[in-house]
Amino acid sequence: MPADLKIAELRAYPTSFPVPPEHRVALGIGTAVKRDAVLVKVTTAGGLVGWGESHHGRAHTAVAKLIETTLRQLVLGMDAADVVGVWQRIYDKQLASHGMGAGTCLAMSGIDMALWDIRGKAAGMPLYRLLGGSRKAIPAYAGGVSLGYQPPAQLIDEVRRSVDAGYKAVKLRVGDSPRRDLERIRAVRKACGDELVILTDANIGYSVEDARQAMPGMDELNVAWLEEPFPAHDHRSYRLAKGFGRTPLAAGENHYTRFEFNRVIEDGAITILQPDLSKTGGITEALRIAAMASAGKLPIHPHSSMTGLNHAASIHFLCAIDNGGYFEGDVSKANRFRDELVANPGAVDKDGMVWPLEKPGIGLEVNEEFLARHPAIEGPGYI
Repeated sequence: MPADLKIAELRAYPTSFPVPPEHRVALGIGTAVKRDAVLVKVTTAGGLVGWGESHHGRAHTAVAKLIETTLRQLVLGMDAADVVGVWQRIYDKQLASHGMGAGTCLAMSGIDMALWDIRGKAAGMPLYRLLGGSRKAIPAYAGGVSLGYQPPAQLIDEVRRSVDAGYKAVKLRVGDSPRRDLERIRAVRKACGDELVILTDANIGYSVEDARQAMPGMDELNVAWLEEPFPAHDHRSYRLAKGFGRTPLAAGENHYTRFEFNRVIEDGAITILQPDLSKTGGITEALRIAAMASAGKLPIHPHSSMTGLNHAASIHFLCAIDNGGYFEGDVSKANRFRDELVANPGAVDKDGMVWPLEKPGIGLEVNEEFLARHPAIEGPGYI
């Protein structure tokens, strides 16, 4: 291998900031009180630097420790351009004999993303082009940690701000109760009209009976999908819920690697697939998942993680697959990982579209001073 592409160093940076009370959002998994992330920095012998994001998994310091110990020792000295080889080494030595451990999948995702950043920089190409794609507009929906359990009037005001910014689709949080959830959806539909695409996300907050009660109303209100009503492993509940209405079921942010997605595709209950590049095993594995889904004509709508690195990489990825759908635009208030750690790569245009960055690799510079000023805050991120 070229000596200058040898992986010479690997570091992980767990980072946090508190969410002020006025910006907190109530979801099915609780109320967000802080934001966590893990950034991964890979440096080659020739001085090229690549950055990636590992999802925090609500255990950001543990994920960072795994990256800087076990996984670092496994990949040091390998070819940074050999993303398949690095992925396979981690699989062979860490995953294959001990199950699809979420911690390792999260950790390796950030490493893999950083290696793709290096590959793009070494080739002098933006990531979407390196992946075989072309520069094109990607439709976005208003998502992120936003649009929670507000009273309908407040929710409508927030939705309208997203619509005024250009979004043609929004994702509402459900999982409060079927009755209150449908009241909010109905209020938004009435206020914003039939042209607005309404998506919903229960954040595993539904029981089977909740889904049975909610889904006929979602059909009536032309909801485009119901995301994660149940935990990722609850295959039986997803199969049952498929028969409760016409609204498609969506999931994937908490399914790890192509091996778990294989079960999802075979079951056939979940038809909207949402792998996260910072969770499912990185860009390398997300490409495999997209190819598997393409064989069944299933769309990929990636879940977005916390920082602009994931957002930018997700847009590149969507430009390079043939079954790509929406980019999850982050409209959460005051996300410092989106606006200060890096430059925001996901601003929509007047048509509700986002575009990939043109610089080599992922195309973003990381503010390392921000990381120094925002060390990890221990404790749960939701209460």
